[in-house]
Amino acid sequence: MSNITAIEVPDIGDFDSVEVIEILVKVGDAVKAEQSLITVESDKASMEIPTSVAGVVKAITVKVGDKIKQGSVMLSIEASEPAPSGSAAVAEPANQATSDTPSTLAVAAKPASAQSATTEPTNAGGTGSDSSASTLVAAPAGNAVANAGSASEATLAAPSVGKLELPISTAGLPHASPSVRKFARELGVDLGQVKGSGPKERIVQEDIQNFVKQALAGAVATSASASGAALGGGLDLLPWPKVDFTKFGEVTSKPLSRIKKISGANLHRNWVMIPHVTNNDEANITELEALRVTLNKENEKAGIKVTMLAFLIKAVVAALKKFPEFNASLDGDNLILKQYFHIGFAADTPSGLVVPVIRDADKKGILQLAAESSELAKKARDGKLSPAEMQGGCMSISSLGGIGGTHFTPIINAPELAILGVSKSYMKPVWDGKQFVPQLTLPLSLSYDHRVIDGASGARFNAYLGSLLADFRRIAL
Repeated sequence: MSNITAIEVPDIGDFDSVEVIEILVKVGDAVKAEQSLITVESDKASMEIPTSVAGVVKAITVKVGDKIKQGSVMLSIEASEPAPSGSAAVAEPANQATSDTPSTLAVAAKPASAQSATTEPTNAGGTGSDSSASTLVAAPAGNAVANAGSASEATLAAPSVGKLELPISTAGLPHASPSVRKFARELGVDLGQVKGSGPKERIVQEDIQNFVKQALAGAVATSASASGAALGGGLDLLPWPKVDFTKFGEVTSKPLSRIKKISGANLHRNWVMIPHVTNNDEANITELEALRVTLNKENEKAGIKVTMLAFLIKAVVAALKKFPEFNASLDGDNLILKQYFHIGFAADTPSGLVVPVIRDADKKGILQLAAESSELAKKARDGKLSPAEMQGGCMSISSLGGIGGTHFTPIINAPELAILGVSKSYMKPVWDGKQFVPQLTLPLSLSYDHRVIDGASGARFNAYLGSLLADFRRIAL
């Protein structure tokens, strides 16, 4: 007699529903107990839901993008052996989870033949209205292994009320299933130092075994030595202040968008790990602006609108060719000099900044660059950019020209070595030797990685860029 077990959406706390963002198995796959099945996302965190039983996946009733709620059947598994009553199933957050508030999760599974006796969702105390339902509660995960550096995973413990509280912060956790995390803890392996070979760099059991072999051979540094070498003994920062803002007045809590969570972590890393230096300069774009206006009139019927960004991309490519150390990335003690010219530009969207990349910008003219940048910006606003359209950049441009400002310090988009910040152009009087004449001036802010680029090179790059914008005919030289 087959033993079909329906895996249901567990208690998701205060959320009415969560979205399926990844399905980790397919029909016919043999799965082990505690192996992750799907990844769901709320507005606070992304979580992997594991199976409580080992067996073969017989049916999948959800797809990516579905909104599911507690009690919904996700898939069915033909168990290799009956699920023991009261057995444990850990629901572990995925490595992209970024919740900063506690959430709860419990996994419920019951035989398909008992679906007619579906119980109501569990209440805040974790008890259901029907004791006949078999509720599988998250078990203690034990002490988590510390990450490299000063960060560490929070210890997961199973509350007696039948819910598993997520750690206060799960940002930056390595991508691995609960069973692999348990295996790593048993061996004392820091997952932060293990490179995953599975899909999307997921860490599998073989990666842990290979890491241990290398460590025994003396090829892998320990956590303490690695973090000390990378951070000079640690930053030793004070903890972030915890403040009850309601004591001072009325407040409203608004969660960060997913884009801001991801970009915020990247910006923080880049600012801390890259020694930024910013060179500020100005470019005379009086003639260039006149050319831009003329081109727009000529191409009005074609529907192509030429912005200053297209000229900036072309000028940046020319400057990268003249100063090749800017068109590079650091790889340990080696400098990787690139022979291609892919230029990223910051696009403002309702959810936050993203950086689309125009590939092979050196092979495209102004009109083509204008059309492609406009198309990519629209896709960014609509949330339709693919990961490939945001990768491979050599240098980025962040333009605030339509908003305002004089100069600013843009943060380098690692692994690039430089980023150009552009502020709002303005008219100023300039002495030509006989009289003051009006000049349309564009402020340029060039941030560069001082480990590779020194101050003189940064100043030369920015000055050369300004000369190209002042007389665009130099591009042809």
